[in-house]
Amino acid sequence: MSHTFEGNNGVRVAQREPSVPFSHLDTVWIQLTGTVCNIACKHCFIGCGPKVTRHAIMSSDDVLYRLAEASAAGARHIWFTGGEPMLHPNFLALCEATLERFPLGVLTNGMRIDSDAASELSRLFFNANYNLEVRVSLDGATRESNDRIRGAGVFDATCRGISELARAGVSPVVAVAAVDGQSSGDREAFLTLLRELGVRRPRVRWIPPFRIGREATRRGGRSYIPSERIHAAEIDEAPDAAFRLQCGTSRTITSEGVFACPILIDEAAFRLGNTLAESLKGHHVNHGACHTCWVQGFSCSA
Repeated sequence: MSHTFEGNNGVRVAQREPSVPFSHLDTVWIQLTGTVCNIACKHCFIGCGPKVTRHAIMSSDDVLYRLAEASAAGARHIWFTGGEPMLHPNFLALCEATLERFPLGVLTNGMRIDSDAASELSRLFFNANYNLEVRVSLDGATRESNDRIRGAGVFDATCRGISELARAGVSPVVAVAAVDGQSSGDREAFLTLLRELGVRRPRVRWIPPFRIGREATRRGGRSYIPSERIHAAEIDEAPDAAFRLQCGTSRTITSEGVFACPILIDEAAFRLGNTLAESLKGHHVNHGACHTCWVQGFSCSA
């Protein structure tokens, strides 16, 4: 397949669509709560919120079925995300079931982590068959900078959750979206905050801005421009393309099917089937978000 673009001389030129081969199934992302979240961040790339049900909360039976699919397909790692995965009524039970077969990562805003939840997560963290990683989203090292993006009261609630985890012996990774001029140069401010919250081994993960969803329309954000695309020749010249882009070794499951990645679950062209087995194939990487991952060397699961 190819598409056209306007060259410097005004002539429309055909260009082959870039595509990435599928290597093997390493990671499966499961959107436990789809687009349902307890907050509505201004930069959310899939526009999640309390009443956003484009991708619904998955039933526990469906999640267990998908875990069996993942096991049969040779997956090595599972991530739970959303929306806010801790809104799932059987969140902890599903974590426990997953950890009987796979290492598990959980991407959460941390606001629902009270002492009881932290105690249960700690029990799994220290006693499960496989490793549990808790990744907490926080987009500012101060109340003002975080809540400007994530909403009033979020900073305090998230910090309480992080503190509860630390008190229970779990060191979370903090995921920071690089918006509004933030960069890895601000890392020390986050590390200082985490130490103040009791985290003994503070770790920070930087997320580049994906210019879709609310990020494309909010004040200070923008959408992708035409030049922000991967060219087929770049893929051809990179023998490691299937590993450089996480979609070469991972898939995302929501209530609406199987997608190439967790960032593009609202793009019909990136829905690869109803089952994991039929999704394990090469696919186009012609979206601006693909370009972000390509130039940033970014992987959600890294």
